[in-house]
Amino acid sequence: MSLANPRIIFGIHSISPYNRTTKLPYGILKVIGSAHLSLSSDIEQLFAGSNKFSWAAEAKTVNSELSCKVKAYPGFLFELFLGATVTDAGVDASGTVSTPSAGTGALINATTGLASVTIIPSTGAANLKFGKYALKATSATAVKLYLLSDIDIKRGTDGSYVDDTLEVSGPHTVSDTGGTTDISAYGLRLTGGSGTVALTTGDSVMFEVKPPSTSSSSILVGASTTTFPAFGALLMAQKRSTGELFEIDALNCVASGLPIALEEQAFSAPELKMVCFYDSVADAVFKIRHYLP
Repeated sequence: MSLANPRIIFGIHSISPYNRTTKLPYGILKVIGSAHLSLSSDIEQLFAGSNKFSWAAEAKTVNSELSCKVKAYPGFLFELFLGATVTDAGVDASGTVSTPSAGTGALINATTGLASVTIIPSTGAANLKFGKYALKATSATAVKLYLLSDIDIKRGTDGSYVDDTLEVSGPHTVSDTGGTTDISAYGLRLTGGSGTVALTTGDSVMFEVKPPSTSSSSILVGASTTTFPAFGALLMAQKRSTGELFEIDALNCVASGLPIALEEQAFSAPELKMVCFYDSVADAVFKIRHYLP
């Protein structure tokens, strides 16, 4: 009788985290570099008398850890590994300007200050440049615009920095009685308060701009109510030329931490770590299936 073909595992195909309650998947990780399921246990040895070697040995608790290297950042990774709140948006044909948040003083004022920052109707969307912006009052009636990164500054009409303060445009007049002033190269419209504008020099605000988009995400990390949900994870090895399939179902996992590595001229590939622990319903930590057609 000949020997059976050995079970051989080759490569990594996918990792699919799933909700332990609903059993529905969060999504699938296919842009991945590796996955390692490590099972390790300390050995308790009994030494006695003059014997140089132990009389007995017993395995202690088993540490079960799953580590994987991923090369993409789907939203559910932030949810599972950082306890983040992820908000995804679909097509946005018009672009978005966020509500300004106050810096110094009270530059935003519906009566005597800057009432709003909006997109110039019709023409503004084409010149919106992705980024975080600041406005600073330079007199009782004028402001300057600052842009915190120039990564998108050439979208639409080219923009440029004035100097090392990161000023990109200004001064621009904030008009009385609801009048408007356009910063055309950046697609932005400033609307003055309903009364006589009287700004305080040095007052400032910050806001965000998002040009028209196919999709976008907003991810909030580190809220005071952050929790890290338990989840299942299905690992699939690469399908072999023989048609063999090898599957590991880690039934109960908890993860904590998602390093975001930004390196010069390199793709980001963080290494993630999860602890796999006992599932009392399944009476197991993980299950393995092997299939040979």
